Amino acid sequence: MLYYLFEYLNEAGVPGARLMDYITFRSGAALMLSLFIALVFGRKIIDRLQLMQVGEIVRDLGLQGQLEKKGTPTMGGVIIILSVLVPCLLLGDLSNVYMQLMVVATIWLGTLGFLDDYLKMKRHNKDGMKGIFKIVGQVGLGLIVGLTMWFSPDITMRENVEVVNEDETEVVITYKAENVKSTQTTIPFVKNNNFDYSYLTRWMGKDAVLGGWIVFVLVTIFVIAATSNGANLTDGLDGLCTGTSAIICVALAIMAYLGGHIGYSSYLNIMYIPESSELVVFMAAFIGALIGFLWYNAYPAQVFMGDTGSLTIGGIIAVFAILIRKELLIPILCAIFFIEDLSVLIQVTYFKYTKRKYGAGRRIFKMTPLHHHFQKPGNSGIDALLQAPLRAIPESKIVTRFWIVGILLAAITFVTLKIR
Repeated sequence: MLYYLFEYLNEAGVPGARLMDYITFRSGAALMLSLFIALVFGRKIIDRLQLMQVGEIVRDLGLQGQLEKKGTPTMGGVIIILSVLVPCLLLGDLSNVYMQLMVVATIWLGTLGFLDDYLKMKRHNKDGMKGIFKIVGQVGLGLIVGLTMWFSPDITMRENVEVVNEDETEVVITYKAENVKSTQTTIPFVKNNNFDYSYLTRWMGKDAVLGGWIVFVLVTIFVIAATSNGANLTDGLDGLCTGTSAIICVALAIMAYLGGHIGYSSYLNIMYIPESSELVVFMAAFIGALIGFLWYNAYPAQVFMGDTGSLTIGGIIAVFAILIRKELLIPILCAIFFIEDLSVLIQVTYFKYTKRKYGAGRRIFKMTPLHHHFQKPGNSGIDALLQAPLRAIPESKIVTRFWIVGILLAAITFVTLKIR
């Protein structure tokens, strides 16, 4: 709303009103405002949750400090959602299709996670919404995002091309003259960092582009579901999901700023996406919200985000990466989420296989998701192939080490864009 007010004041010739035209100014303001909301109103929301007795339901899994978390307020993801939406509504350009999609994704997955948490509180157990309904919600959002990117005339890109000068001494990165609809995305380790989904459907002949868009929509659905569930599984230790996500979001914000600026895009030899720089305002607000929430969620946590927060965080990261055409970098950037996903999948699959073959299920990890594996001591009666580390690692140290890995993954993600 303030964006449009300052736009009007700028047209009226009011000095200083032009500040709102600068993405960097609005992004900085959004970050500070979201951080303020999370810190100030977050405390009030936590107190309210305590009065409502919206406490965490904890199972005795034999983990150090696990039972101490019982009764800690949950559904704190409301703090994150509120802290993101208010700055975006005040400082964002709501006519921008990229901003619209991010706001829809936030509300959509926030509602889905809230319903799941509500059912858990109502039933006084860990059994919330059935998994099939979560998947349907994630697929629904994937369809909205994928189809909007397919049919919206406002979502375009310019392909980067390499041009050799006349004396063949220098390669210059330039862009095609017009914005076009395209099924191209960014991929590391290849020339120009571009990959066209229609390449996978070239066997369809003249319908290859149509097939490419269908593949793109399917990839969108998969990325949203996998990343959202990965963030949900990562939310098992105080500050783990929040801190890891903040690191990922800083990397994505930088990518969005570079991809929305034709000069920086040329330097990195990546596609230029017109009007996508507005996403930096959203991501700045999201980073501020995560840091503010981490103030209360760091060990020992005063509040948990619940599925209200974790599903929303994963979904926001996935949708954002898709909009800036960086979804194929997510396996590197969000590797922690996917490793958490895979650890559960591998554990369950191996347990079922050994149970059928030997009559008793066996484990690969001491416990999953993977972060709990490090909380369990080795050789303590747990039938697991991997017993290291033999000593249980304190929760705060596990979280810090995961953050360090997240920083390294973010650095590697940027490096891959310059490796051909």
